[in-house]
Amino acid sequence: MLSTLTVLFVSYLMGSIPSAIWVGKIFKGVDIREHGSGNAGTTNTFRVLGVPFGITVFVMDFLKGFIPSFVLSAYAFDLFAGPLAPPNWEVEAFLKIACGLFAVIGHMFPIFARFKGGKGAATACGMLFGIEPISISISSIIFISTIFISRYVSLASMLASFFYPIALLVLRFGFGMKIDSSIVIFGAIVAAGIIIKHKSNIQRLLAGTESKVGKKKKEDCATETEAVEVGA
Repeated sequence: MLSTLTVLFVSYLMGSIPSAIWVGKIFKGVDIREHGSGNAGTTNTFRVLGVPFGITVFVMDFLKGFIPSFVLSAYAFDLFAGPLAPPNWEVEAFLKIACGLFAVIGHMFPIFARFKGGKGAATACGMLFGIEPISISISSIIFISTIFISRYVSLASMLASFFYPIALLVLRFGFGMKIDSSIVIFGAIVAAGIIIKHKSNIQRLLAGTESKVGKKKKEDCATETEAVEVGA
């Protein structure tokens, strides 16, 4: 049991790595939390620092979720004490979810950044890919397509999250794939949580003030330039 809890704690620490903050400070001398929406995540990195840095942060955040759910959970499985698992849950599925969830919590409330982190979309994507790759690949296609069409990263994140549990249901009942019911339920909860965390983005989208990738507001550009000059 102690070994399993240790793996979960390591998952949290890995999720706590503030990718957006580190990338912004190292490469631009900018604290991402002081620009754009103030969120230390992938969406705001795309908005403030641009596509190359946004992709870098996305990959880092993706791995923060994938490694715990796919790799660390395997170690926990060998050390696992059965009583920790909820009734009627498969132990392997539970551990994948638990390790991935702790990573997402770490991303949202990072110990290395005073518990103020991102909204968890990219880290959740990595976590879900480690749990069941086909459904999250479908969501990834939706995510990329939406960005190309609308240029809104926030909208892409929400649509990808919304369709994830739907894809799980289609794969399970439409194609007969063996997907544990706990994964479907958890997928729906994660999707709802990500969409709720994007509440401010929804308000800006409805108001027509949400920033697009590669098209920053003048005041944001001016603020970023001043920050870079100060950090230079």
